[in-house]
Amino acid sequence: MQPEKFYYDNKIVRNFGIATVIWGIIGMLVGLIVAIQLYKPEMNMHNQYTTFGRVRPLHTNAVIFAFVGNAIFMGIYYSLQRLMKARMFSDVLSKLHFWGWQLIIVSAVITLPLGLTTSHEYAELEWPIDILITLVWVVFGINMFGTIIKRRERHIYVAVWFYIATFVTIAVLHIVNSIELPVGFFKSYMVYAGVQDALVQWWYGHNAVAFFLTTPYLGMMYYFLPKMANRPIYSYKLSILHFWALIFIYIWAGPHHLLYTTLPGWAQSLGVAFSVMLIAPSWGGMINGLLTLRGAWDKVRDDVTLKFMVVGLTAYGMATFEGPMLSLKQVNAIGHFTDWIIAHVHVGALGWNGFLTFAILYWLVPRIYKTELYSKKMASFHFWIGTLGILFYAIPMYWAGFTQGLMLKEFTPEGILKYPSFLETTMRILPMHVMRSVGGAMYLTGVIVMAYNLYKTAIQGKLVANEAAEAMPLPKLNPEASTERWHRRLERKPIMFLVASLIVILIGTFVELMPTLTISSNIPTIASVKPYSPLELQGRDLYIREGCSNCHSQTIRPFRSETERYGEYSKAGEFVYDHPFLWGSKRTGPDLQREGGKYSNSWHYNHLMDPRLMSPGSIMPNYDWLITQKLDTTTTAVKIRAMQKLGVPYPAGYDKVANQDLDKQAKGIADNLAKDHIKVKSNKEIVAIIAYLQRLGTDIKAGKTANN
Repeated sequence: MQPEKFYYDNKIVRNFGIATVIWGIIGMLVGLIVAIQLYKPEMNMHNQYTTFGRVRPLHTNAVIFAFVGNAIFMGIYYSLQRLMKARMFSDVLSKLHFWGWQLIIVSAVITLPLGLTTSHEYAELEWPIDILITLVWVVFGINMFGTIIKRRERHIYVAVWFYIATFVTIAVLHIVNSIELPVGFFKSYMVYAGVQDALVQWWYGHNAVAFFLTTPYLGMMYYFLPKMANRPIYSYKLSILHFWALIFIYIWAGPHHLLYTTLPGWAQSLGVAFSVMLIAPSWGGMINGLLTLRGAWDKVRDDVTLKFMVVGLTAYGMATFEGPMLSLKQVNAIGHFTDWIIAHVHVGALGWNGFLTFAILYWLVPRIYKTELYSKKMASFHFWIGTLGILFYAIPMYWAGFTQGLMLKEFTPEGILKYPSFLETTMRILPMHVMRSVGGAMYLTGVIVMAYNLYKTAIQGKLVANEAAEAMPLPKLNPEASTERWHRRLERKPIMFLVASLIVILIGTFVELMPTLTISSNIPTIASVKPYSPLELQGRDLYIREGCSNCHSQTIRPFRSETERYGEYSKAGEFVYDHPFLWGSKRTGPDLQREGGKYSNSWHYNHLMDPRLMSPGSIMPNYDWLITQKLDTTTTAVKIRAMQKLGVPYPAGYDKVANQDLDKQAKGIADNLAKDHIKVKSNKEIVAIIAYLQRLGTDIKAGKTANN
């Protein structure tokens, strides 16, 4: 039997590599701007398209889906061809995948600053883009599995296991989390409401971290680290245990984002238990990677790619220890909603995802261009300034998180809140935010140096667009003659491997989601809670458009420190008409669930026009355009009809008269503002958002709730 000759496609790898670097710089630059906005409000540029609430989701999407996403596809397209000893299944599908993914990113760049958002964290993009994501993901899947099926290597290596699990799980997560009812070309309402929506979102949110930021990177680690070190992976058995335990346990951990909320207690407990168990498989991967380098530490000192790998794996180990620790209720009570979480996330993002990406780029680019790296000194500089950048970023954020978390819970000996104003804690941690931006600038500097280094490397070599290779064709196997163990047999059957991975991740999904989504009695209603008025509904959509939930939570946990500061703790029945939920994940400002009636309409008007008028030292942006922009009431009827379809009990035919009620309520607010010498027309956006803020929490009065 003669070996078959074929060619690896390096051009698609090059394209994804270029996109990785370009989007990485853009995403990190936006992140630096966002960081500075948190202590210099003028960096919001007095423009509605550049406020923190609108730009922060742009940063997270650019870094996660543009930088990391392109890096994942770069690594998969390079390693999969060589592991399967086959060119990618279709050059046309490869191109469709590349340009389709860039179109998704450009769509996010356009729509998010325009305020077109679902407000679901890491899934803010509206329904037309969700459909595009689905189509591009299917293209990627066909291309990947087509390549696996036509392979010339019998057994599927461990890296490909992680690629398969990534594909199938992200597909499930995206579809379930994106079930929404369109009310316009770029507006939709989530089908689930309140507690149900929160559970689905954080099942998605946590597992987007697991299966987009973790499993594909573990797959790339299993391929590129042995190549860089020129050593076999430490333990094949450990990789089997690591893989199956990780994908089974990870899917259960999402509810630890919702501790002390109105999510049913059993779901919270499951999230905590599986989060703690998650330490074992996570560290199994880290240990398998680090022990691969046993006896090769002299090489690590001299090879910058291995330095990036070692620090990246160490950051992965730190983040995957800290995550379970933060899921413990006693720790979560202090850390949640504070900058501690920001530090935790960025240790993983900057250390694990960032450094592994840099290592792969430094190793891969010289090989596809058949040359040497332009400057090892520049690469070493990048390593050290990047490492220092992580430290300058993370340590101040840990300090800020501890400071704020403890300050907010502190009482005087007389039993009175020592710091009753949330703003007091904000002012205390501003120096740490300055240091965070310094660390971010250092990290970004390293990435810019890397981009120059890789550019010079590329122009001194020549891309081998079609790299010649040869391998023996895959021989037919006699099943009766096989004495391989069960996992080795499974490694020969990619479709069965896909099905097995799907079953493993669906077990936890069904156990956690189904009872809350299908048994209505698990979410008790409250008789006094009524649907939003048309004006309040429009105001809520403006609140979502401006990204207010990026800074303000709307859920009060059952702690004395929170009930003293904000009011009665939250009840599940309060959120039954909230499509989507708006509980938030970070308090840069105070909780707003009981905001209604606390302040006058004129206070809210002045606060939105210039927050520092009412709260000296506030870092909140101005929202003065709300005063001049006219409220679009042409959408009221379709929004009411959409809510009726979702089960909100508006009267039959109410859509036809809703704007009459809207006008009446708006005129009442405008007249009330006029009493305080504030002249504003009743058809302006600020009137609607004031109506929404004044409604928050007014359905519930302490000691006067009634369950149906």
